[in-house]
Amino acid sequence: MWNKRPSLSIKIWVTIIAAIILSVLFAYSLSQYYYKNLYVKKIKTDLVNEASLLGVDYSGGEITEDFVEKVEWFNSKNDSEVFVVSNPRELSACLPFEIDYDTLISEEERQLLLAGQAVEKEGYEKRFDKNIVAAIIPLNDGDRLEGIIYTYIPVDSITDLLREFAAKWLGAAFLFLIVVIFFMTKWLKKLVKPIKEMEHAANRVSDGDYNIKLQVKSQDEIGSLAQAFNEMAQSIYLEEERKKEFLENVAHELRTPLSYVLGYTQAIKDGIVKDEEEKQKYLQLISRETQRLQKLLRDLMNLAKLDSEQSGLHSTPIAFAQFIEEVLVKYEPIMKERQIRLEVELDPDPIIMGDEGRVEQVLHNILDNAITYTETGGTIYLTLTQQKEECELIIGDTGRGIPALDLPHVMERFYRVNKARSRFDGGSGLGLSIVKKLVEQQKGKITIESEEQIGTKVSIVLPTIVDEWN
Repeated sequence: MWNKRPSLSIKIWVTIIAAIILSVLFAYSLSQYYYKNLYVKKIKTDLVNEASLLGVDYSGGEITEDFVEKVEWFNSKNDSEVFVVSNPRELSACLPFEIDYDTLISEEERQLLLAGQAVEKEGYEKRFDKNIVAAIIPLNDGDRLEGIIYTYIPVDSITDLLREFAAKWLGAAFLFLIVVIFFMTKWLKKLVKPIKEMEHAANRVSDGDYNIKLQVKSQDEIGSLAQAFNEMAQSIYLEEERKKEFLENVAHELRTPLSYVLGYTQAIKDGIVKDEEEKQKYLQLISRETQRLQKLLRDLMNLAKLDSEQSGLHSTPIAFAQFIEEVLVKYEPIMKERQIRLEVELDPDPIIMGDEGRVEQVLHNILDNAITYTETGGTIYLTLTQQKEECELIIGDTGRGIPALDLPHVMERFYRVNKARSRFDGGSGLGLSIVKKLVEQQKGKITIESEEQIGTKVSIVLPTIVDEWN
Protein backbone atom coordinates (compact mmCIF):
# COMPACT_ATOMS: atom_id res chain seq x y z
CA MET A 1 0.00 0.00 0.00
CA TRP A 2 1.28 3.48 -0.85
CA ASN A 3 1.54 5.33 2.45
CA LYS A 4 3.90 8.10 1.43
CA ARG A 5 2.84 11.38 2.95
CA PRO A 6 2.37 14.41 0.69
CA SER A 7 5.40 16.64 0.37
CA LEU A 8 5.57 20.21 1.65
CA SER A 9 5.26 21.64 -1.88
CA ILE A 10 2.05 19.65 -2.46
CA LYS A 11 0.65 20.87 0.84
CA ILE A 12 1.46 24.46 -0.11
CA TRP A 13 -0.15 23.99 -3.53
CA VAL A 14 -3.29 22.54 -1.94
CA THR A 15 -3.36 25.49 0.46
CA ILE A 16 -2.99 27.99 -2.39
CA ILE A 17 -5.67 26.32 -4.55
CA ALA A 18 -8.01 26.17 -1.56
CA ALA A 19 -7.34 29.85 -0.88
CA ILE A 20 -8.11 30.72 -4.54
CA ILE A 21 -11.34 28.70 -4.48
CA LEU A 22 -12.41 30.34 -1.26
CA SER A 23 -11.55 33.74 -2.73
CA VAL A 24 -13.68 33.03 -5.81
CA LEU A 25 -16.58 31.87 -3.68
CA PHE A 26 -16.20 34.92 -1.48
CA ALA A 27 -16.11 37.22 -4.52
CA TYR A 28 -19.23 35.54 -5.92
CA SER A 29 -21.03 35.88 -2.60
CA LEU A 30 -19.93 39.50 -2.40
CA SER A 31 -21.23 40.22 -5.91
CA GLN A 32 -24.56 38.66 -4.97
CA TYR A 33 -24.67 40.80 -1.87
CA TYR A 34 -23.94 43.95 -3.86
CA TYR A 35 -26.57 42.97 -6.42
CA LYS A 36 -29.29 42.26 -3.88
CA ASN A 37 -28.52 44.82 -1.25
CA LEU A 38 -26.81 47.68 -3.02
CA TYR A 39 -27.30 47.67 -6.78
CA VAL A 40 -31.02 46.79 -6.74
CA LYS A 41 -31.58 49.15 -3.84
CA LYS A 42 -29.88 51.95 -5.79
CA ILE A 43 -32.08 51.22 -8.81
CA LYS A 44 -35.20 51.43 -6.66
CA THR A 45 -34.01 54.74 -5.19
CA ASP A 46 -33.32 56.12 -8.67
CA LEU A 47 -36.74 55.02 -9.92
CA VAL A 48 -38.47 56.67 -6.95
CA ASN A 49 -36.50 59.88 -7.57
CA GLU A 50 -37.39 59.89 -11.26
CA ALA A 51 -41.08 59.32 -10.60
CA SER A 52 -41.10 61.92 -7.82
CA LEU A 53 -39.60 64.55 -10.13
CA LEU A 54 -42.32 63.82 -12.68
CA GLY A 55 -44.99 63.96 -9.96
CA VAL A 56 -43.96 67.52 -9.05
CA ASP A 57 -45.79 68.76 -12.19
CA TYR A 58 -49.12 67.33 -10.93
CA SER A 59 -51.07 70.05 -9.09
CA GLY A 60 -54.28 68.15 -8.27
CA GLY A 61 -57.58 67.33 -9.90
CA GLU A 62 -58.05 65.00 -12.80
CA ILE A 63 -54.94 63.94 -14.64
CA THR A 64 -54.68 65.90 -17.84
CA GLU A 65 -53.59 64.72 -21.26
CA ASP A 66 -50.81 67.29 -21.16
CA PHE A 67 -49.38 65.68 -18.02
CA VAL A 68 -49.63 62.21 -19.57
CA GLU A 69 -47.82 63.42 -22.70
CA LYS A 70 -44.99 64.86 -20.63
CA VAL A 71 -44.55 61.49 -18.88
CA GLU A 72 -44.64 59.66 -22.23
CA TRP A 73 -42.02 62.06 -23.64
CA PHE A 74 -39.80 61.36 -20.59
CA ASN A 75 -40.33 57.64 -21.09
CA SER A 76 -39.08 57.88 -24.67
CA LYS A 77 -35.83 59.46 -23.47
CA ASN A 78 -35.25 57.23 -20.44
CA ASP A 79 -33.88 53.64 -20.01
CA SER A 80 -36.65 52.67 -17.60
CA GLU A 81 -40.30 52.25 -18.48
CA VAL A 82 -42.49 55.11 -17.13
CA PHE A 83 -46.27 55.56 -17.52
CA VAL A 84 -49.27 57.16 -15.79
CA VAL A 85 -52.26 55.13 -14.60
CA SER A 86 -55.55 56.85 -13.79
CA ASN A 87 -58.06 54.02 -14.38
CA PRO A 88 -59.86 53.48 -11.04
CA ARG A 89 -60.17 49.74 -11.63
CA GLU A 90 -56.42 49.36 -12.10
CA LEU A 91 -55.95 51.39 -8.95
CA SER A 92 -58.13 48.99 -6.92
CA ALA A 93 -60.70 51.80 -6.48
CA CYS A 94 -63.63 49.50 -7.38
CA LEU A 95 -62.76 46.76 -4.91
CA PRO A 96 -64.30 44.67 -3.45
CA PHE A 97 -67.02 44.66 -6.17
CA GLU A 98 -64.89 43.82 -9.21
CA ILE A 99 -62.50 41.37 -7.57
CA ASP A 100 -62.11 39.37 -10.81
CA TYR A 101 -60.33 42.28 -12.44
CA ASP A 102 -56.48 42.21 -12.56
CA THR A 103 -55.50 45.39 -10.76
CA LEU A 104 -52.06 46.96 -11.17
CA ILE A 105 -51.73 47.61 -7.47
CA SER A 106 -53.06 45.72 -4.47
CA GLU A 107 -55.31 47.13 -1.78
CA GLU A 108 -52.38 47.25 0.68
CA GLU A 109 -50.31 49.21 -1.84
CA ARG A 110 -53.27 51.54 -2.47
CA GLN A 111 -53.46 52.39 1.21
CA LEU A 112 -49.75 53.22 1.28
CA LEU A 113 -50.13 55.43 -1.78
CA LEU A 114 -53.15 57.22 -0.26
CA ALA A 115 -50.90 57.98 2.70
CA GLY A 116 -48.47 59.66 0.29
CA GLN A 117 -45.82 56.93 0.47
CA ALA A 118 -43.91 55.55 -2.51
CA VAL A 119 -44.11 51.80 -3.15
CA GLU A 120 -41.09 49.75 -4.26
CA LYS A 121 -41.52 46.37 -5.91
CA GLU A 122 -39.23 43.54 -7.00
CA GLY A 123 -40.13 40.24 -8.64
CA TYR A 124 -42.43 38.78 -11.25
CA GLU A 125 -45.23 41.03 -12.49
CA LYS A 126 -48.04 39.15 -14.27
CA ARG A 127 -49.24 42.26 -16.16
CA PHE A 128 -45.88 42.59 -17.90
CA ASP A 129 -44.96 38.89 -17.77
CA LYS A 130 -41.50 39.92 -16.55
CA ASN A 131 -39.32 40.03 -13.50
CA ILE A 132 -39.03 43.71 -12.72
CA VAL A 133 -37.77 46.24 -10.24
CA ALA A 134 -40.40 48.97 -9.93
CA ALA A 135 -41.33 52.16 -8.07
CA ILE A 136 -44.83 53.69 -7.78
CA ILE A 137 -45.50 57.33 -6.87
CA PRO A 138 -49.07 58.46 -5.93
CA LEU A 139 -50.84 61.39 -7.56
CA ASN A 140 -53.16 62.38 -4.71
CA ASP A 141 -55.80 65.10 -4.62
CA GLY A 142 -56.52 65.46 -0.95
CA ASP A 143 -57.69 62.08 0.28
CA ARG A 144 -58.40 60.82 -3.23
CA LEU A 145 -55.94 58.74 -5.33
CA GLU A 146 -56.35 60.25 -8.82
CA GLY A 147 -53.54 58.23 -10.39
CA ILE A 148 -50.02 56.87 -10.10
CA ILE A 149 -46.71 57.17 -11.89
CA TYR A 150 -45.43 53.64 -12.47
CA THR A 151 -41.78 53.16 -13.47
CA TYR A 152 -39.85 49.90 -13.74
CA ILE A 153 -36.79 48.20 -15.18
CA PRO A 154 -36.84 44.56 -16.34
CA VAL A 155 -34.55 42.41 -14.23
CA ASP A 156 -33.33 40.76 -17.43
CA SER A 157 -31.42 43.92 -18.34
CA ILE A 158 -29.75 43.90 -14.92
CA THR A 159 -28.95 40.21 -15.33
CA ASP A 160 -27.42 40.87 -18.75
CA LEU A 161 -25.23 43.54 -17.20
CA LEU A 162 -24.14 41.18 -14.44
CA ARG A 163 -23.44 38.43 -16.95
CA GLU A 164 -21.25 40.76 -18.96
CA PHE A 165 -19.45 41.73 -15.76
CA ALA A 166 -19.13 38.06 -14.74
CA ALA A 167 -17.66 37.12 -18.14
CA LYS A 168 -15.04 39.83 -17.89
CA TRP A 169 -14.40 38.98 -14.26
CA LEU A 170 -13.93 35.27 -15.03
CA GLY A 171 -11.54 36.11 -17.85
CA ALA A 172 -9.51 38.31 -15.55
CA ALA A 173 -9.63 35.61 -12.86
CA PHE A 174 -8.39 32.96 -15.31
CA LEU A 175 -5.54 35.21 -16.42
CA PHE A 176 -4.72 35.95 -12.79
CA LEU A 177 -4.70 32.21 -12.04
CA ILE A 178 -2.18 31.55 -14.84
CA VAL A 179 0.08 34.33 -13.57
CA VAL A 180 -0.21 33.03 -10.01
CA ILE A 181 0.64 29.45 -11.08
CA PHE A 182 3.66 30.68 -13.05
CA PHE A 183 5.13 32.76 -10.27
CA MET A 184 4.10 30.36 -7.50
CA THR A 185 5.92 27.52 -9.26
CA LYS A 186 9.13 29.52 -9.29
CA TRP A 187 8.60 30.73 -5.73
CA LEU A 188 7.85 27.24 -4.41
CA LYS A 189 10.98 25.84 -6.00
CA LYS A 190 13.02 28.57 -4.37
CA LEU A 191 11.22 28.08 -1.04
CA VAL A 192 11.47 24.28 -0.95
CA LYS A 193 15.05 24.05 -2.26
CA PRO A 194 16.77 24.95 1.04
CA ILE A 195 14.40 22.63 2.91
CA LYS A 196 15.35 19.76 0.59
CA GLU A 197 19.01 20.66 1.15
CA MET A 198 18.40 20.45 4.89
CA GLU A 199 16.72 17.07 4.46
CA HIS A 200 19.72 15.80 2.49
CA ALA A 201 22.09 17.23 5.08
CA ALA A 202 20.09 15.69 7.93
CA ASN A 203 20.35 12.28 6.25
CA ARG A 204 24.10 12.72 6.00
CA VAL A 205 24.29 13.65 9.67
CA SER A 206 22.21 10.61 10.61
CA ASP A 207 24.72 8.50 8.66
CA GLY A 208 27.55 9.92 10.76
CA ASP A 209 28.81 12.62 8.40
CA TYR A 210 28.96 15.70 10.65
CA ASN A 211 31.36 17.70 8.51
CA ILE A 212 28.63 19.47 6.59
CA LYS A 213 27.56 23.10 6.36
CA LEU A 214 24.52 24.61 4.68
CA GLN A 215 24.70 27.94 2.88
CA VAL A 216 22.58 30.61 4.59
CA LYS A 217 21.01 32.45 1.64
CA SER A 218 18.31 34.46 3.41
CA GLN A 219 17.65 36.31 6.65
CA ASP A 220 14.16 34.89 7.19
CA GLU A 221 12.97 31.85 9.16
CA ILE A 222 14.46 29.48 6.55
CA GLY A 223 17.83 31.21 6.90
CA SER A 224 17.58 31.01 10.70
CA LEU A 225 16.73 27.32 10.41
CA ALA A 226 19.76 26.71 8.19
CA GLN A 227 21.98 28.57 10.65
CA ALA A 228 20.53 26.56 13.54
CA PHE A 229 21.13 23.35 11.58
CA ASN A 230 24.78 24.29 11.00
CA GLU A 231 25.22 25.01 14.69
CA MET A 232 23.52 21.72 15.58
CA ALA A 233 25.73 19.73 13.19
CA GLN A 234 28.84 21.44 14.55
CA SER A 235 27.72 20.77 18.13
CA ILE A 236 27.10 17.10 17.35
CA TYR A 237 30.48 16.90 15.64
CA LEU A 238 32.26 18.44 18.63
CA GLU A 239 30.32 16.23 21.03
CA GLU A 240 31.23 13.13 19.08
CA GLU A 241 34.86 14.23 19.03
CA ARG A 242 34.73 14.82 22.79
CA LYS A 243 33.20 11.39 23.34
CA LYS A 244 35.83 9.79 21.16
CA GLU A 245 38.61 11.63 22.95
CA PHE A 246 37.01 10.82 26.29
CA LEU A 247 36.88 7.09 25.53
CA GLU A 248 40.45 7.15 24.29
CA ASN A 249 41.54 8.93 27.47
CA VAL A 250 39.62 6.47 29.66
CA ALA A 251 41.22 3.55 27.84
CA HIS A 252 44.62 5.17 28.22
CA GLU A 253 44.09 5.88 31.93
CA LEU A 254 42.93 2.33 32.59
CA ARG A 255 45.66 0.69 30.54
CA THR A 256 48.62 1.70 32.73
CA PRO A 257 47.31 0.66 36.18
CA LEU A 258 45.79 -2.51 34.77
CA SER A 259 49.11 -3.36 33.16
CA TYR A 260 50.88 -2.84 36.48
CA VAL A 261 48.33 -4.90 38.41
CA LEU A 262 48.42 -7.70 35.83
CA GLY A 263 52.23 -7.69 35.62
CA TYR A 264 52.87 -7.65 39.35
CA THR A 265 50.16 -10.24 39.99
CA GLN A 266 51.53 -12.53 37.29
CA ALA A 267 55.05 -12.14 38.69
CA ILE A 268 53.89 -13.19 42.15
CA LYS A 269 51.74 -15.98 40.72
CA ASP A 270 54.58 -17.40 38.60
CA GLY A 271 56.92 -17.37 41.58
CA ILE A 272 59.33 -14.92 39.97
CA VAL A 273 59.28 -12.89 43.19
CA LYS A 274 60.54 -15.14 45.98
CA ASP A 275 61.84 -12.65 48.49
CA GLU A 276 59.11 -11.76 51.04
CA GLU A 277 60.18 -8.13 51.24
CA GLU A 278 60.07 -7.77 47.46
CA LYS A 279 56.72 -9.56 47.41
CA GLN A 280 55.32 -7.04 49.90
CA LYS A 281 56.66 -4.24 47.72
CA TYR A 282 54.82 -5.70 44.71
CA LEU A 283 51.64 -6.05 46.76
CA GLN A 284 51.88 -2.40 47.80
CA LEU A 285 52.25 -1.41 44.14
CA ILE A 286 49.18 -3.51 43.25
CA SER A 287 47.26 -1.85 46.09
CA ARG A 288 48.32 1.62 44.93
CA GLU A 289 47.28 0.98 41.34
CA THR A 290 44.00 -0.55 42.50
CA GLN A 291 43.26 2.56 44.54
CA ARG A 292 44.12 4.66 41.52
CA LEU A 293 41.63 2.65 39.47
CA GLN A 294 38.97 3.10 42.14
CA LYS A 295 39.50 6.87 42.18
CA LEU A 296 39.40 7.03 38.40
CA LEU A 297 36.16 5.04 38.25
CA ARG A 298 34.65 7.16 41.03
CA ASP A 299 35.52 10.34 39.12
CA LEU A 300 34.08 8.89 35.92
CA MET A 301 30.84 8.01 37.71
CA ASN A 302 30.62 11.54 39.13
CA LEU A 303 31.12 13.07 35.70
CA ALA A 304 28.55 10.74 34.15
CA LYS A 305 25.98 11.76 36.77
CA LEU A 306 26.76 15.44 36.35
CA ASP A 307 26.56 15.24 32.54
CA SER A 308 23.20 13.48 32.65
CA GLU A 309 21.90 15.89 35.30
CA GLN A 310 21.15 12.97 37.61
CA SER A 311 23.28 14.30 40.45
CA GLY A 312 20.18 14.95 42.58
CA LEU A 313 21.08 18.26 44.20
CA HIS A 314 19.43 18.91 47.56
CA SER A 315 19.92 22.60 48.18
CA THR A 316 19.66 24.04 51.68
CA PRO A 317 20.81 27.34 53.25
CA ILE A 318 24.47 27.08 54.28
CA ALA A 319 26.32 29.49 56.60
CA PHE A 320 29.34 29.42 54.31
CA ALA A 321 32.07 30.62 56.73
CA GLN A 322 31.09 28.09 59.40
CA PHE A 323 30.86 25.34 56.78
CA ILE A 324 34.39 26.11 55.52
CA GLU A 325 35.79 26.04 59.07
CA GLU A 326 34.25 22.60 59.64
CA VAL A 327 35.88 21.30 56.46
CA LEU A 328 39.27 22.77 57.41
CA VAL A 329 39.26 20.86 60.73
CA LYS A 330 39.74 17.64 58.75
CA TYR A 331 42.92 19.01 57.16
CA GLU A 332 44.64 20.22 60.34
CA PRO A 333 46.59 16.98 60.98
CA ILE A 334 48.01 16.63 57.48
CA MET A 335 48.86 20.33 57.23
CA LYS A 336 50.59 20.14 60.60
CA GLU A 337 52.49 17.09 59.39
CA ARG A 338 53.54 18.86 56.18
CA GLN A 339 54.37 22.03 58.13
CA ILE A 340 52.07 24.10 55.92
CA ARG A 341 50.75 27.35 57.38
CA LEU A 342 47.03 28.09 57.08
CA GLU A 343 45.78 31.66 56.90
CA VAL A 344 42.02 32.11 57.10
CA GLU A 345 39.92 35.27 56.83
CA LEU A 346 36.22 34.50 56.52
CA ASP A 347 33.33 36.98 56.44
CA PRO A 348 30.58 35.40 58.61
CA ASP A 349 27.71 37.04 56.67
CA PRO A 350 27.45 35.03 53.39
CA ILE A 351 24.69 32.43 53.33
CA ILE A 352 24.50 30.34 50.17
CA MET A 353 21.80 28.00 48.89
CA GLY A 354 23.61 24.78 47.97
CA ASP A 355 24.02 21.04 48.34
CA GLU A 356 26.27 20.47 51.35
CA GLY A 357 27.77 17.26 49.97
CA ARG A 358 28.61 18.84 46.61
CA VAL A 359 30.01 22.03 48.13
CA GLU A 360 32.19 19.94 50.45
CA GLN A 361 33.37 17.92 47.43
CA VAL A 362 34.47 21.15 45.73
CA LEU A 363 36.39 22.31 48.81
CA HIS A 364 38.05 18.91 49.27
CA ASN A 365 39.23 18.73 45.70
CA ILE A 366 40.77 22.21 45.68
CA LEU A 367 42.34 21.83 49.15
CA ASP A 368 43.76 18.41 48.22
CA ASN A 369 45.48 19.95 45.21
CA ALA A 370 46.74 22.89 47.25
CA ILE A 371 48.24 20.62 49.93
CA THR A 372 49.68 18.16 47.40
CA TYR A 373 51.55 20.78 45.40
CA THR A 374 52.65 23.13 48.19
CA GLU A 375 56.14 22.50 49.49
CA THR A 376 56.93 22.00 53.17
CA GLY A 377 56.91 25.32 54.94
CA GLY A 378 54.56 26.87 52.37
CA THR A 379 51.28 28.68 52.97
CA ILE A 380 47.65 28.04 52.07
CA TYR A 381 45.23 30.93 52.54
CA LEU A 382 41.43 31.22 52.34
CA THR A 383 39.42 34.43 52.20
CA LEU A 384 35.63 34.76 52.01
CA THR A 385 33.99 38.12 51.23
CA GLN A 386 30.41 39.27 50.63
CA GLN A 387 29.85 41.19 47.36
CA LYS A 388 26.25 42.46 47.03
CA GLU A 389 24.21 39.40 46.09
CA GLU A 390 27.27 37.16 45.70
CA CYS A 391 30.17 35.94 47.77
CA GLU A 392 33.71 35.12 46.66
CA LEU A 393 35.84 32.36 48.15
CA ILE A 394 39.54 32.45 47.29
CA ILE A 395 41.75 29.43 48.01
CA GLY A 396 45.38 30.22 47.30
CA ASP A 397 48.77 28.68 47.95
CA THR A 398 52.48 29.29 47.51
CA GLY A 399 53.04 26.10 45.58
CA ARG A 400 54.75 25.34 42.28
CA GLY A 401 52.11 27.01 40.11
CA ILE A 402 50.90 26.13 36.62
CA PRO A 403 52.65 27.04 33.34
CA ALA A 404 50.91 29.82 31.44
CA LEU A 405 50.35 27.59 28.37
CA ASP A 406 48.62 24.93 30.44
CA LEU A 407 46.51 27.22 32.62
CA PRO A 408 43.56 27.66 30.15
CA HIS A 409 43.17 23.86 29.89
CA VAL A 410 43.50 22.62 33.47
CA MET A 411 39.71 22.25 33.88
CA GLU A 412 39.38 20.14 30.74
CA ARG A 413 38.80 16.44 31.16
CA PHE A 414 41.93 14.28 31.40
CA TYR A 415 44.14 17.31 30.83
CA ARG A 416 47.45 16.98 32.60
CA VAL A 417 50.24 19.44 32.92
CA ASN A 418 53.79 18.26 32.20
CA LYS A 419 54.50 15.97 35.13
CA ALA A 420 58.04 17.27 35.45
CA ARG A 421 56.63 20.65 36.50
CA SER A 422 53.05 19.70 37.24
CA ARG A 423 50.94 20.99 40.07
CA PHE A 424 48.33 18.31 39.33
CA ASP A 425 50.44 15.26 38.47
CA GLY A 426 49.41 11.93 39.86
CA GLY A 427 45.66 12.60 39.51
CA SER A 428 43.17 11.31 37.00
CA GLY A 429 42.87 14.64 35.22
CA LEU A 430 39.15 14.73 36.09
CA GLY A 431 39.13 16.49 39.47
CA LEU A 432 38.95 20.07 38.26
CA SER A 433 36.43 19.10 35.55
CA ILE A 434 34.18 17.79 38.31
CA VAL A 435 34.76 20.93 40.40
CA LYS A 436 33.81 23.16 37.46
CA LYS A 437 30.62 21.16 36.86
CA LEU A 438 29.66 21.25 40.54
CA VAL A 439 30.23 25.01 40.85
CA GLU A 440 28.16 25.67 37.73
CA GLN A 441 25.38 23.47 39.14
CA GLN A 442 25.36 25.74 42.20
CA LYS A 443 24.89 28.65 39.72
CA GLY A 444 28.40 29.86 40.45
CA LYS A 445 31.62 30.64 38.58
CA ILE A 446 35.18 29.37 39.06
CA THR A 447 38.44 30.88 37.79
CA ILE A 448 42.06 29.86 38.30
CA GLU A 449 45.06 32.17 38.32
CA SER A 450 48.58 30.82 38.64
CA GLU A 451 52.22 31.68 38.15
CA GLU A 452 55.09 29.22 38.23
CA GLN A 453 57.12 29.18 41.45
CA ILE A 454 54.75 31.83 42.89
CA GLY A 455 51.57 29.88 43.52
CA THR A 456 47.97 29.37 42.48
CA LYS A 457 44.73 31.14 43.34
CA VAL A 458 41.30 29.56 42.81
CA SER A 459 38.29 31.94 42.94
CA ILE A 460 34.76 30.65 43.42
CA VAL A 461 31.83 33.07 43.18
CA LEU A 462 28.43 31.83 44.42
CA PRO A 463 25.05 33.56 44.76
CA THR A 464 23.95 34.29 48.29
CA ILE A 465 20.64 34.62 50.09
CA VAL A 466 20.01 38.34 50.61
CA ASP A 467 19.10 39.36 54.17
CA GLU A 468 15.88 41.34 53.76
CA TRP A 469 16.41 43.11 57.12
CA ASN A 470 19.68 44.75 55.98
